[in-house]
Parts: sequence; structure tokens; C-alpha cells
Amino acid sequence: MISIQNAKFAYRSHQVVLDGFSLEFPQSGIYGLLGKNGTGKSTLLYLMMGLLRPQKGSVTIDGISASLRRPEVLQEMFLVPEEYDLPPISLKSYVKAIKPFYPRFSEDLLEKSLANFEMTSDVNLGQLSMGQKKKVYMSVALASGTRYLLMDEPTNGLDILSKSQFRKAVIEGMNEEKTIIISTHQVHDVERLLDHVCIIERNKVLLNEPLVEKEQAINLEELFIKTVERSK
Repeated sequence: MISIQNAKFAYRSHQVVLDGFSLEFPQSGIYGLLGKNGTGKSTLLYLMMGLLRPQKGSVTIDGISASLRRPEVLQEMFLVPEEYDLPPISLKSYVKAIKPFYPRFSEDLLEKSLANFEMTSDVNLGQLSMGQKKKVYMSVALASGTRYLLMDEPTNGLDILSKSQFRKAVIEGMNEEKTIIISTHQVHDVERLLDHVCIIERNKVLLNEPLVEKEQAINLEELFIKTVERSK
């Protein structure tokens, strides 16, 4: 379980992003983390990874402080940030370098995810476009076998076909023990994937509930607008 309790974080003393913020992800599933620009969605993901530390409160992964960056926690965490770069080496060399850190890394799942994106494993990361790098990196993330996978705006930069391929790759990479948290503004890209939605605004959790009507199309954009307007 990921638990954020009474957390405060500020990039500067006058730029407080979170203050007394609490939110939990108690069980496996695919969560959508929604909110307007500047509400702290990306900050939350970095706090969960232990890359940022709360000035007050706590952020724990299965009861262990994320700030400690303990190996037994890190091997269960993988972050796909909104912006990143990859080294100019072959994908096979890259996988060989990171695979020891993830005990359940699956090369079979990597191949399957790459195939979903119409990519192959015999590529050089330095020769790929940004969209291709995103496909490869998300495939590595899914193949890592971690219990917790955090994604920040994963469909940015993907074309319409690639967004459909992304949904297929996520579904095939999911299992009963996995928790995927997707922070996004592109709600239509993920609304059919989600089991649970969290909407945050002005340092508050406005909505945190499962999406139970799986048989029906869920309009996340409409849900988001109504939820934010009710909070005013």
C-alpha cells in the first residue's frame, strides 16, 4: 500500500505545493490521478519514489518511508516521468544494465510490450524519435515486474494509434498484485483502463473512489469538470 499522510512539500518557502495532504492507494489496480496544472500530481509521484522528501508528514510504501530509498522498496517501484532521455546505447545493453535491480524483470513481457507498440528489441536508443523512446521505455517499465508502476502523462507525444497500443500494452502487463498510478490530463486516453479515480485540487482530495460501472463508457472529462465545479 502507498500511504501519504499529512504531507507538506514546497519547492521554495513561498511555493507550497502540498500542505497537510493525505491520500492512500490501498490495493492493486489502475488508478487515475487527475487535477489541474500546479496541483501537485507530478510532485506526488516523485514523493512516492523518494526522489523528493516531504518537509512534514510521511510517504510510505508498504509501511516503509519512501525517503529512505531502501533497495527492497526500490525494486518494487518504477517511474515513467513526463520528460526523460535515454543513453545512446542498444536496448539490449540498457536492459542488461538495469535488469539486476528488478528481480521479476520479464524479457518475454518486454518483447510482448514492444510488439504491441510495433517495436523490436534490436534498436539503438540514441537513434529513436521521442515517441519511439517513450514506447520503448514504457515497455521496459511494464517488463520490470515491479508491484508499483507510476506514470506521468504517459500518452503525451503519442499519436492516435500509439495511444491505442499503449492501452493494450498496459492491460497485458497488468496482474493481480500490480498497482499502476497514471497522472494525466489526457483523460480520454485512459478512461477505459482505470479501476479507480483520484481527483485533487488546491491541496485537497475532491474525489477518491472506484469506477464501478465497467460495462459502460465513463466520461472522465465530464466527471472531472463536475467534481471541480462542486468544490468551488
